[in-house]
Amino acid sequence: MAQVIVDVSAYPVDRPFDYKVPEELQELVEVGCRVKVPFGKRNVLGFITALQSESDVPKDKLKSIAELLDIEPILTNEMLELAKWMTDHTLCYEIDALQVMLPSALRAKYEKTILLKVDPTYLPEELQQLFGNKTAIPYKKVESANLLRVLKSCMKNGYVEQKTVVKQQGNVKEVRKVKISSNYERLQEISESIPPRAKKQRQVVEWMALHVGEEFTPNEICETVSVTPQVVNAVIEKGAATYFQEEVYRDPFSKEVKGSIPLALTDEQEVALKEILHSVKSPQATTYLLHGITGSGKTEVYLQVIQEAINRGQEAIVLVPEISLTPQMTERFRARFGDLVAVMHSGLSKGEKYDEWRKIGRGEVKVAVGARSAVFAPFTNLGLIILDEEHESTYKQEDTPRYHARDIAIWRSEYHHCPVILGSATPSLESFARAKKNVYTLLTLEKRAKQQSLPKVEVVDMREELHNGNRSMFSGALMEAIEDRLKKKEQMVLFLNRRGFSSFVLCRDCGTVVQCKNCDISMTYHRSSEKLKCHYCGYEEHVPTECPECHSEHIRFFGTGTQKIEAEIYKLFPEARVLRMDVDTTRQKGAHEKILEDFGNLKADILLGTQMIAKGLDFPKITLVGVLSADTSLNLPDFRAAERTFQLLTQVSGRAGRHDLPGEVIVQTYSPEHYAVQLSKEQQYAPFYDQEMMMRHQFAYPPYYFVALIQVTHEDVLMAAEYAGKAMDFLKLKLSSQVGLIGPTPASISRVQNRYRYQCLIKYKKEPNLTETLKQLIRIYRTDWIKKGIQLTVDLDPSVI
Repeated sequence: MAQVIVDVSAYPVDRPFDYKVPEELQELVEVGCRVKVPFGKRNVLGFITALQSESDVPKDKLKSIAELLDIEPILTNEMLELAKWMTDHTLCYEIDALQVMLPSALRAKYEKTILLKVDPTYLPEELQQLFGNKTAIPYKKVESANLLRVLKSCMKNGYVEQKTVVKQQGNVKEVRKVKISSNYERLQEISESIPPRAKKQRQVVEWMALHVGEEFTPNEICETVSVTPQVVNAVIEKGAATYFQEEVYRDPFSKEVKGSIPLALTDEQEVALKEILHSVKSPQATTYLLHGITGSGKTEVYLQVIQEAINRGQEAIVLVPEISLTPQMTERFRARFGDLVAVMHSGLSKGEKYDEWRKIGRGEVKVAVGARSAVFAPFTNLGLIILDEEHESTYKQEDTPRYHARDIAIWRSEYHHCPVILGSATPSLESFARAKKNVYTLLTLEKRAKQQSLPKVEVVDMREELHNGNRSMFSGALMEAIEDRLKKKEQMVLFLNRRGFSSFVLCRDCGTVVQCKNCDISMTYHRSSEKLKCHYCGYEEHVPTECPECHSEHIRFFGTGTQKIEAEIYKLFPEARVLRMDVDTTRQKGAHEKILEDFGNLKADILLGTQMIAKGLDFPKITLVGVLSADTSLNLPDFRAAERTFQLLTQVSGRAGRHDLPGEVIVQTYSPEHYAVQLSKEQQYAPFYDQEMMMRHQFAYPPYYFVALIQVTHEDVLMAAEYAGKAMDFLKLKLSSQVGLIGPTPASISRVQNRYRYQCLIKYKKEPNLTETLKQLIRIYRTDWIKKGIQLTVDLDPSVI
């Protein structure tokens, strides 16, 4: 008897179900395998989580497993345990926790099929035509032909039947190959039997006789012997060889890399390396916070620790926050470890992800480099987990299951008794506070690895520029610096955290701002497509020629986006070669690699972009970094705004002067006196930490308090407000007086995709009842509120409030 978690995200079925194991599968089923099981009126995918000899369900009521999808388990015991932990700690369904660990290729695809049960002549003529000479057709085919009514009456009469077919979304890639016969005498006989006019066939067989038992692709044979595929087919039909299908991996790497050797370490790097190696060798689950300024050589420490883990027969996971960092990071790891590296990120196709995942599962690679989801890489002998730029909010998943990669990494490190390294020049306040309390072990790199000085940082007050009559997006200092670098043939990075051409479109007569019809947010103008786009729901519309309210023609574009900056650069510096890197220019597969490769090959003078370019980039010719508006992230209604601004400015400043040429940074801001801007000049993390912690303590925010966020949404604003109030009343009733409850209040963007959003904030230090109370609230929502169109989400560690 097998216990199976079924692929249905619903409250009443969030538990294992018992199924009989058919006799023919008794020897084959294992915990962690996927199966197809009957559930209600259809077959669904399921995961075996346990095998037992007894069941509480009467034997005559037990259904049997319909099909076993895996001979070998695809989920390890560790993954099954981790799923249970995630279910409890992120308050998600167990099936969602299991699914997030697998590549999308292994997730189920449900296709409805219509099966013919009688002679086709019984069917109405239009259905007969759809079936033709087939006994099964896709449901979609009937739907698109507008024959659902006809289909329903045929189903009532028993002429046809609807069946759900479960398939996985991706397939193993195979290539056709030719295996030459290993019988030399047989090849000689075939050669002699070929008539004299078929010279090419004889030529192929004679060549095959020199390669007895070997395998080639048909193309290789055609090119080597200079014949057509038809000649090869004719020879194979005579029995000289056979065709067969061979499984191959898709190659996610776009280019070859040169090998690298370990570099000599500085004294600081040496101390950090020794400390971490102690945990690798002992082995023990220690969490290290590697706090090193930009350019201090954190990556080289990672590489040398991984080498030790590999030498011990262990494996390593390296996480990077942005997909744009993955190509550069992957190249550095491939240069050191060659074919032992697998890469996992959202830029890969389904098939490529599936192949990389299988390489890891089969033990063919030792290092997995990737974004957030790579933390689930199915290694069975982990020796090390690394989170580079650990402060980044992209490590937090924003939809179910709402896990943080750091928490998963620490859980896995305890399971495998191996260290975790959290690396950053600007650690999150939570991590640094834990290091101060010795929950994490703090390792510090205060000097740059190549002894270069930090770049000179100049903060420009844009208010002064305005008073002096400069209405441009570029201050005088930045324009001079760009001109100087263009003359010297050096490279620059210009950073603006806003894509698009301008941030909003406004009528100068009546003040109307063009807003998204689905969300309470202004639309962004994109010049390349001449459209207004909503960056929340994706809605697009053409740019209006007149105000939609007062019909005035005085409609203007306000604010600044990356496209607008690009146009302005070409106006001011026509000779400059610019590469723009934002969500719009990196939609296509391989676009990140292409842009960074072109910049690295000096095909552009200026790299202009959003936060994608703020970290991780390492190019020797970059000597100038310009931050066009430091206020974009500083003025957000978020308690982490100052922290994020400090991190961003420090990281982006760190792109300059990393090699022999000295670096310069120009930060343009309307708030030059703000401590986040001032302290980022010298990368002074400790004073910033002290100042920001004082503010957090004053207003009772993390890391002094934990926060949880409850959000209620509905298409009717009154319903959203009412049920948010009910949620708050329930919490007040159940939680202790030590817990701070704020709300319900409208979310900062109160409407997204035509749903109004209200939220409640819970602040607490210790609250033993919290998890159970939230589970009860979710239970009420799933059994009662959901029917009324309410959506409720609970986030126990929100990255944005």
